[in-house]
Amino acid sequence: MKYDYLIFIGRFQPFHIGHEQVIRKALELSDKVIILIGSSYQPRTVRNPWNFNERESLIRLVFSEEENQRILAFPLLDQTYNDQLWIKSVQQLVAGVVHNKIASKPKIGLIGHQKDKSSDYLTQFPQWEREEVANYQNISSTEIRELYFDNQEFSNSLNSNIALALEKFKSTKAFEQVESEFHFVKKYKSAWGNAPYTPMFITVDAVVVQSGHILLIERKAQPGRGLKALPGGFLDANETLKNAVIRELREETRIKVPAPVLAGSITKTQVFDDPYRSARGRTVTHAYLIELKGDKLPKVKGGDDAAHAFWVPFAEVKPEMMFEDHYHIIQALVG
Repeated sequence: MKYDYLIFIGRFQPFHIGHEQVIRKALELSDKVIILIGSSYQPRTVRNPWNFNERESLIRLVFSEEENQRILAFPLLDQTYNDQLWIKSVQQLVAGVVHNKIASKPKIGLIGHQKDKSSDYLTQFPQWEREEVANYQNISSTEIRELYFDNQEFSNSLNSNIALALEKFKSTKAFEQVESEFHFVKKYKSAWGNAPYTPMFITVDAVVVQSGHILLIERKAQPGRGLKALPGGFLDANETLKNAVIRELREETRIKVPAPVLAGSITKTQVFDDPYRSARGRTVTHAYLIELKGDKLPKVKGGDDAAHAFWVPFAEVKPEMMFEDHYHIIQALVG
């Protein structure tokens, strides 16, 4: 074998025959194949309908028992606004797999196809050799998901075992949840479908912290109904960003703190502009860190678009409970 380990990184939403061809090539070249499944540890969305366990199971449906013994799959947490931390996570995962597995220094490579900006990670690991593979039939996971949740034919891009498994998935509550969000987003986007340019939306989010806690809401409406989120919303045409974040914070949480005190407690602001951060369209948010003082948490109550508002200890904030990229916004502003 040319390699001891070949690494293949992807979201596999879903795993299609193009992905399958990459892994089969990797199995020809390497003793073991490490598959790092991205966008793990997060709630179901139209862009990420299947969790890590489901995606690993789909992948293993395609390969023989002997091949599966040579395939190692691990979940990978996105680091949307910290490329270096994401690179470190990949390095640590791989090091944990190969450490002391063979006597001499293992030969490690990275396999994949450089298709667009989402494939830039292939250039971020100069310590590993690269195996470039051709794009197989120009298959798009995005197109497969759109056809799947729109109840159209999609199975010609999938292994038959996976097509059957996804058909069974349609009978689950998880499918109903994502399908509902898919049609909501589709209708939402149709409202500005004839715009001459791609619409850009501006939002604000409040990262309010006090005494080791952060203020969150539970979303009342689609998309992300039931998920935890930062208080925030869209910028009105006649207000500044700072005024907007204070207004949205007070509307959604009814926080018992005067507006001037909230405004005076702003210690940091940052723009978050990942192109895929919102299913509703190109949305850029301005997040404000508001650090309150005191040994008693102010009373809050859900209002406006929030079903509930509550304080949560930092240690209890998990990525799988958070709406869109709000977990990563908290990580960036609070750590």
